[in-house]
Amino acid sequence: MGQNSVRGEGTRGRVPRARELGWDDELYDAGAATGADAADAPEEKDTAAASDTAAAADTAAAADTTTRAERRRGAGKGAGNGGGGTDGRSGHRRGGSRRRSKKAGKRKALRWVAITLAVLILGTAGAGYLYYEHLNGNIRGGSRAGGDSGVKKAAPNALGDTPLNILLIGSDSRADAKNVALGGGKNLRDAKPLADVQMLLHVSADRQNASIVSIPRDTIVPIPKCTGKDGATYGATTTSPINETLGRGGPGCTLTTWESLTGVYIDHWMMIDFSGVVAMADEVGGVPVCVKTGVWDKPTRLVKGGSGLKLPEGTHEIQGKQALQWLRTRHAFGNDQGRAKAQHMYLNGMVEKLQKQDAWSDTGQLMGLAETATKALQVSDELKSVKKLFDLSMQLKNVKMNRLTTATVPTTEWSQDRNKLQMVQSSADKMWAMLRDDIAFDKNGKPATAKPKPGASTKPKTAAESPDSFPVTVANGTAGTDQAPVEGRAKAITAALTEKGFTQAGSSKEPQPRQDTVVLYPKDAGDQGRANAVSVAKALGLPETKVRADAAAEGITLIVGADWREGTAYKKPAAEAGDLPEGADDKATCMDIYSVYKWDGKS
Repeated sequence: MGQNSVRGEGTRGRVPRARELGWDDELYDAGAATGADAADAPEEKDTAAASDTAAAADTAAAADTTTRAERRRGAGKGAGNGGGGTDGRSGHRRGGSRRRSKKAGKRKALRWVAITLAVLILGTAGAGYLYYEHLNGNIRGGSRAGGDSGVKKAAPNALGDTPLNILLIGSDSRADAKNVALGGGKNLRDAKPLADVQMLLHVSADRQNASIVSIPRDTIVPIPKCTGKDGATYGATTTSPINETLGRGGPGCTLTTWESLTGVYIDHWMMIDFSGVVAMADEVGGVPVCVKTGVWDKPTRLVKGGSGLKLPEGTHEIQGKQALQWLRTRHAFGNDQGRAKAQHMYLNGMVEKLQKQDAWSDTGQLMGLAETATKALQVSDELKSVKKLFDLSMQLKNVKMNRLTTATVPTTEWSQDRNKLQMVQSSADKMWAMLRDDIAFDKNGKPATAKPKPGASTKPKTAAESPDSFPVTVANGTAGTDQAPVEGRAKAITAALTEKGFTQAGSSKEPQPRQDTVVLYPKDAGDQGRANAVSVAKALGLPETKVRADAAAEGITLIVGADWREGTAYKKPAAEAGDLPEGADDKATCMDIYSVYKWDGKS
């Protein structure tokens, strides 16, 4: 194991060079914690202010000689009836109710920092804003995208805000000794890594709700052309599982694949490996999970492998290698869908654990979380700084726990290999549409009452050219489902466009089956091409989210998908908050165990 369960025992010393590294305890004053704007975040080069507060942090860290476990139980120095005492922490007690009020404000405002940390156990970000230069040096980066999906960021709402989407990736890389020791397979040191965990975190434009969506690792999906950081190019494929995207150009290719599948623009990716998972589980002191019966995920006569997870019936706090075993268990939980459910249980358990701990008002423990998280973390380049991670965490602070939904895309056996999966397309399409349209996965929200900010306006856009000045090709894509194509569909839409002034519109004889309707324009056509494509979409009632750049497009092309089989004015499919497809919502309080892997807790 990279780190064991006694990692936090004993005295926590001061973080080396804490003063020079910019530890700033003022981040946790009530105003800074609850205020919220990115403008309120401390500047990385504000070393004078940081130096002053660092001295106080040095003193507190040096004086704190209780163990982490004692701090979690509320024992150790300064505990008890809340008396001041004579230890180095007594100064934090002064100020009576005013200080206690501030402390309560800190805990409330930092709740989403804790939640971010938990979410990013498979791509961690939450604790990364403590002391800048040192932690910045811990963080590893990489290109955001590995290919061209043609997906653009969603248009702002009335307040000028857009949804936030982050792809969380768990890698099975054995590139170093720690990961080999934890994951086995020493002969896989040079093998390309697989993205065995993939979750899309979607945070609504108003920052009031969030959803986490998984695609099981063995799901066969179309993977686009990708380029790795070494310049190597990987051709598009339609017969490979989604976990292979990581080895086809890195996490940027995984992101591009998700964008191509969903039509959702993904702002960032974050990735963690085996040793990072173990380190984070140890740092928080274990994560609560539950099994309905004892479980032992071991090799059987018919199925080799197994994670080695061994737990008796009931609820347990797992950490170290056992936490990794839980996240990797598939056979005992039935299948990849079951594993995704168990991963979501772990995620929710970690959120709950962090909320109950006193971690966010304990300087020593908070610094330990930051140190571990930033070493475990790899992020897309635009996030590769502590301040940017801080700004990101502040974007999440308003989401309440009852507005956080976990879901897995429903799947069935792949027709060409029963050991692989394929998405239930109608279910996936509905989930992707909800994400694109920023429709909440839960039903706990209230009707929006927000009004546009005074003076809020969008940036000037390039005006579309006259509709009769550019050609439009219309293709029939209505065979994108199991249904037969609608004959004459392209001609019908072409006629509708002609009536609206697009006199150069013409229908293609070549069908282009796809699930959703889309208007494509050449990537090299830039803003003018997009403006013209948007004018086509608006003429037919299509939302702007249906417009995408495509490097392969030779001109503006409207593909009439399986979601628009009749009529000449597009009608947006009805979707309500919380209206997830059957089998998608996978929140569980206790995991079922497949019979072969049940354990009596004794043998």
